[in-house]
Amino acid sequence: MTSAAIGRITALRGDSLPRVALGLDAVVTAANGVAYLAAATLLDGPLGMPAGFLRGVGAFLIVFAACVAYVGTRRQIDRSAVYAVIALNALWVVDSIALVALGWYGPTTGGSIWTILQAGVVAGFAALQAYAIRRIPAAM
Repeated sequence: MTSAAIGRITALRGDSLPRVALGLDAVVTAANGVAYLAAATLLDGPLGMPAGFLRGVGAFLIVFAACVAYVGTRRQIDRSAVYAVIALNALWVVDSIALVALGWYGPTTGGSIWTILQAGVVAGFAALQAYAIRRIPAAM
């Protein structure tokens, strides 16, 4: 991340940063979910994971993205809901690493790399959300 980007992030006040963090998470997660649903039969070979599994993951991601968007667009940010999003993102990271490390569904090398890269993005969202929620005053 560049120093300019860090400067823009730290300039956000009040509950703006959690809203941005949740919004980014929701958009990227929804796009990923739609891709898994729409292209499961195209992705199963390169990723080495069954199309049915990818469709299930895609459906879950779309529902999760809608929930994350809901949390981020409420009039008042619900801290416990943000912590739940952070926890689920952390669980996604752990499960992604386990999928690769334990060879669940037999991912290809490309599928393993994709899964770990995706876990890194999700970990970044969780870290940004955790940082953001700690920055807002408790009364918000």
